[in-house]
Amino acid sequence: MMFTRYKTEGGREVVVAKIYSSKEHTVRNSQIDKDALWAIRKMQAQGAEAYIVGGAVRDMLLGRKPKDFDIATSLSPRQVQKLFWNARIIGRRFRIVHLYFNHDKIIEVTTFRSDEENFEEGNNNIFGTVEQDAKRRDFSINSLYYNPQNGQLLDFNNAMEDFKRRRLRSLIPLSYSFSEDPVRMIRAIKYHVTTGFSLKWDVRRAIRKNSMNLSHVSTSRLTEEVGKILTSASAKGIFLEMDKYKLLPYLLPCLSVYIGYPEIQKALSEMDEYVKGAKNEGETVDRAVIFARLLKPLIVLDNPESMSQEERVKEVYREIKVFISPMTPPNYEIEKSAEIILDEMGYRSKAKNKAAAATIQGKKPGKNMGRKNAAPEELSKSKKPRKTRKQKLPTGAKGYDEGLENVSSLAESHDL
Repeated sequence: MMFTRYKTEGGREVVVAKIYSSKEHTVRNSQIDKDALWAIRKMQAQGAEAYIVGGAVRDMLLGRKPKDFDIATSLSPRQVQKLFWNARIIGRRFRIVHLYFNHDKIIEVTTFRSDEENFEEGNNNIFGTVEQDAKRRDFSINSLYYNPQNGQLLDFNNAMEDFKRRRLRSLIPLSYSFSEDPVRMIRAIKYHVTTGFSLKWDVRRAIRKNSMNLSHVSTSRLTEEVGKILTSASAKGIFLEMDKYKLLPYLLPCLSVYIGYPEIQKALSEMDEYVKGAKNEGETVDRAVIFARLLKPLIVLDNPESMSQEERVKEVYREIKVFISPMTPPNYEIEKSAEIILDEMGYRSKAKNKAAAATIQGKKPGKNMGRKNAAPEELSKSKKPRKTRKQKLPTGAKGYDEGLENVSSLAESHDL
């Protein structure tokens, strides 16, 4: 049964939010990262409000596995930092907290932000309530708040209706939303393609009107957004849609020139298949491979037979830099992409030739390939594996709801 949250305003009760019970939505705690659940329990144990928010809730409602789990809370950044041993405060314009875990996992915790300031003046450093925070979200489908403790889903912006109608609606007035932050236009197109939701007509009109504002966005932000698109497994559809709305020339001007060619569209499809396959196998997506898959049809070498391997690498490296400008990925990624492209062209480096020869001879390639090992083979065989001492936890220690043997996350075991 759906509940309704009210507030008193001007002597009368006003509807603030619709609250959906666990029977009325498809979000389940089993879909949520265990460390995110641990963090929320810890904050709520202090009497604070804490919710899973944003894209994670959106993806779970769409039946997808979220990439990240962001948390919004009533605690200030300093209070969050004092509560967690693995917290670090970042940011200047608006301070947020990152909770660090093993395997490069970061859970972002933000304090509720106020909607009382002026968007056009860019003053957004005031903390507020959960209701005010929800009104600040960019699009309605990103404005739902999920409480894993009671399974309730809070909807302050009639977002569930937009899910039913499969539409993208801007919460920030379009008169200054895309001029205040032009990157929102990129996200609108990305959500449109990845969710299949339609863009409302006023959003489409505002994107066409404000497309040139992307020229004022910093190179670092554009690099970040393009990187997310390339690893989304939906890059082809996103880039084609962005070209339709005249946004692509500001992100990848060279690609925008060739985007209509069948060879480039085929390369984009193959790149998306690579990303999809890597994610399905649980492997890390290599951006160097992505650049190589995307740009190989565009690479041209004049008289490559007369060039040394080093000269060929330098030339391909230069062409890649031109084609992905103004993106500024790490140089080692571009160098690796150049080697992959040359390898597929049939120009294999000497190091790879040695490695291949060693593989044929049954040897393991290494730094001292072709030389005798300094230590006899018998010495390596005689080494016995070191015994590792198991760390004993205090007897009788228990998790939050279960015994120690059922502790579900690294963070919980640390608390114990």
